[in-house]
Order: sequence, then C-alpha cells, then structure tokens
Amino acid sequence: MKKIIVAITGASGSIYARILLDKLVVLKLQWKDLGVIMTENACEVWKTELGNESYNDYPVTFYSTRDFLAPFASGSGQFDTMLIVPCSMGTLGRIASGVSNDLISRAADVVLKEKRKLICAIRETPYSLIHIRNMETIMLAGGIICPATPSFYSKPKTIEDAAATVVDRILDLAGFDINTYRWGK
Repeated sequence: MKKIIVAITGASGSIYARILLDKLVVLKLQWKDLGVIMTENACEVWKTELGNESYNDYPVTFYSTRDFLAPFASGSGQFDTMLIVPCSMGTLGRIASGVSNDLISRAADVVLKEKRKLICAIRETPYSLIHIRNMETIMLAGGIICPATPSFYSKPKTIEDAAATVVDRILDLAGFDINTYRWGK
C-alpha cells in the first residue's frame, strides 16, 4: 500500500490536480495514506481556472505549506511517492537548490534523500535555460520530470480527456494499477 504526498502549486493547470485527486479517490484500495499540500496561489488558480473551490470536497488530509510537523516532513514517515501536480518552476527551482522553506520543498527534499519517488508535472512554456538546468538537477537527484503535455493518440474528445492522458501517465510512473489507453491495444 502506497503512502502518497500530492502537492499542488500555483502553476496553471488546476485541471490536472483535480483529475489526479478524482482518480486517487477511486484508487483508494491502492494507497494507505494520502496527504495533500496546496499553496495559497494554487487555491486562487483553481478558483480562476475551474470556477469553484471543490478542492475542499475531497476526503483526504490537507496540510498547510507551513506544517513542518506533517508526517512526510521526515524520512521516518516513510511516504514513498510525491506527486507535484502542477509543479511551478519556482517550486522546481527551490527543490533543485535544496531550499526547504515550506512543506512542499521539505517533503520533496525528504523523498529525494530517502531515494523514493518524486514526480514533478511541470507546467511552463517556453523553458528558460534555468528551468532546464533545474530539471536536470532534479533528474540527477533521482526525480522524474513529467511535463504536463497531453497525448492525442487516444483521440481525447474533451479537455478533461486530454488532461487525463497526463494524469494517467503520472499514475503509471507512480506505480498505480490503472485502466487507461495503451498504445497498440
């Protein structure tokens, strides 16, 4: 049973976070603990992009970005996977630099130092050289960069369907057993 941390930053792409939370609720039998960290900016972006505050409706534990007593602020909490969806370049830069000034960057630091799985669904375009170097640093430290880039070979019919192709890829990378479109099947 997985112990999962989901971090939602203020990058554009709240639809990815919403679909991820929806799918994780359905996949409840595959995880034991799920902690969610959502920045203030993420709440504002969610309201702007999705037109609601439905993040309040999920049956999961939310943690403040200042809650350094959260169980995953230490390696002894044994959370095995962290998903940052969407991941802002500011968050990525702080993680790459080792700046643990909030719970998101601290949890990512813990996941990397414990050699566990960190998946960053970055949401920015175009990339600057600084972004690319920060992505390289995260990858060299053992993290996974998964750009929030939809695939189209499954012929998605709605924006939600297109966004779900990214979320399904993230869940695949995290090791969840999911039912999704598979190439050649």
